[in-house]
Amino acid sequence: MSDIKKYKITEPWVRLNCALGEGPFWEERTNTLRFIDIMDMELHEVDLNKGPESHRVVKRMDISMGCTADIEGDDKHFIFGGKYGYGICDRQTGEYKWIKKVWNEEELADGKPERMRGNDGAVDSRGRFWVGFMNDPLVKEPIDEGAVFRLDPDLTLHRPIENITIPNGTTWSATDTTMYFADSPSRSISAFDFDPVSGTVSNRRPFFTMPDTYGSDAVPDGHCIDEEGYMWTAVHGGGVVLRISPEGKIVAEIKVPTQQPTCPAFCGTELVITSAGGAGRAAGEGAKGVDEFAGSLFKIDVGVRGLKRFKWKGGAQVEGGIKDGRVVGE
Repeated sequence: MSDIKKYKITEPWVRLNCALGEGPFWEERTNTLRFIDIMDMELHEVDLNKGPESHRVVKRMDISMGCTADIEGDDKHFIFGGKYGYGICDRQTGEYKWIKKVWNEEELADGKPERMRGNDGAVDSRGRFWVGFMNDPLVKEPIDEGAVFRLDPDLTLHRPIENITIPNGTTWSATDTTMYFADSPSRSISAFDFDPVSGTVSNRRPFFTMPDTYGSDAVPDGHCIDEEGYMWTAVHGGGVVLRISPEGKIVAEIKVPTQQPTCPAFCGTELVITSAGGAGRAAGEGAKGVDEFAGSLFKIDVGVRGLKRFKWKGGAQVEGGIKDGRVVGE
């Protein structure tokens, strides 16, 4: 591993105590970063033009969000994958509305919505929003009853991947012919053949497996793809973010001053990295002292830009937008 390029971050860009910081998303139009504390159910925002002092908690929510995406033709709202399914949210106020629940009648009767929540996800090149759902650790220890859903622009719902435990890092290759996906407890990242026209995936196979070098608790978490086709994946429990070649080889390593980085995202050539394990409300007093910067936000310039992030194209199908108060239901 002597030929691996080494980076090192020594302190946070924004010092926080997120219990589970996740879902960093660069809104290029306004040069702002939004991200989520899933367990503490908070929506965060930073103005990159103003720096760390501009950080604010947009709202403490009454449901958890796992990931977000922009909506084509709508600069006021974003779409999210959350506790019960898909919703749209006002960027400034945090008010939201459900637009599609994900569980069927049998699963509703089994109580599945209460023991599950949204996690990582992304929009593909045709404007379909893929979101992985898993057991909510505040309710039940995760087992393999999770699934990845796909919400198309016409609001039809599909379930292309099932029997997963902790879904993370849904991305696509620069050629748009391969989809990457991590089920973290497997300690590996899978590749699928991807048909951009139909949105179907097939031929699941290993792309990258965590080496023991980073410890037995190290697992691949969220990831993103740069313009050169290389993947940057956070290693939860390993204290690093790795750059992985299209052939699945480690070519660079960013040492992060916390053991639990969760997800990287590009803001220009800078990589922003969320983390977990801070002494947030959900994490409780027992999380204090795990490591000094747990739950903070980190940033480093890596000299390459990320692939374009696509917008969900179903905004025109959503009636009414955000209403006063919370609207539960489709």
